[in-house]
Amino acid sequence: MAALQNLNATNADLATTQARINTGKRVGSVKDNGAIWAIAQNQRATSNSLNAVKESLQRGQSTVDVAVSAGESISDLLILMKEKALAASDSSLDSNSRTALNDDFISLRDQITKAVDNAIFNGANMIMSGGTTVEALANADASSVITVMAQDLSLGGTVMGSLSSTSSISTASAAASMIATLNTAIINVSSSLSKLGTGSKSLGSHLDFVMKLQDTLDAGVGNLVDADLAKESAKLQSLQTKQQLGIQALSIANQASSTLLSLFR
Repeated sequence: MAALQNLNATNADLATTQARINTGKRVGSVKDNGAIWAIAQNQRATSNSLNAVKESLQRGQSTVDVAVSAGESISDLLILMKEKALAASDSSLDSNSRTALNDDFISLRDQITKAVDNAIFNGANMIMSGGTTVEALANADASSVITVMAQDLSLGGTVMGSLSSTSSISTASAAASMIATLNTAIINVSSSLSKLGTGSKSLGSHLDFVMKLQDTLDAGVGNLVDADLAKESAKLQSLQTKQQLGIQALSIANQASSTLLSLFR
């Protein structure tokens, strides 16, 4: 009976060690260690929730980056429009030259509208009139968000001021007054782009933090539940040897009864 009990205990330890090697986990289920399993499960839930946070941050950053790209194009167009307005303010220009400059100005003006209309990512446009404000998740329980405000870069909007979809430089006086309008628009657009750029940088920085946090949580869960495979491998060989010795001991114990029986022959 003692030999059988020892062999059963060895077999149980051997089964546990083999399970740890097969799964790579020291705590594979709640039966192994209830407290550690519960802690690890809570951390897994937080880590998995951070996947949604990362997706929200990446989506928000992409939306802002599209707006920034369109805004930079608009800023460049405004600079070209100012050049045309400055040239058209020369009162000595003939009518043909003034018409050509005005046509170029109108073409550039209309390109601003096209840039605004096409600055869309995932259905969101941050620079149109009534544009979408980005609110990206900042933590795993959705109690905090990172907000990047929309900037209305459309013609006639709050940023463009007096520059509208009908603005032109058809006369020298109109061109002269347009220079001041464009200067104001360039300054305002630059300020709006600065806000968008800062927002994109904030989203990117927080995304880096969330990725590192998730890696740290995953490593922490591993420290709690993962098995030391080198140790378990050595223990496996030890238990296999012990199992063989236990079988031999049980065999010897079983032979004792045969020896007694031989006395009655």
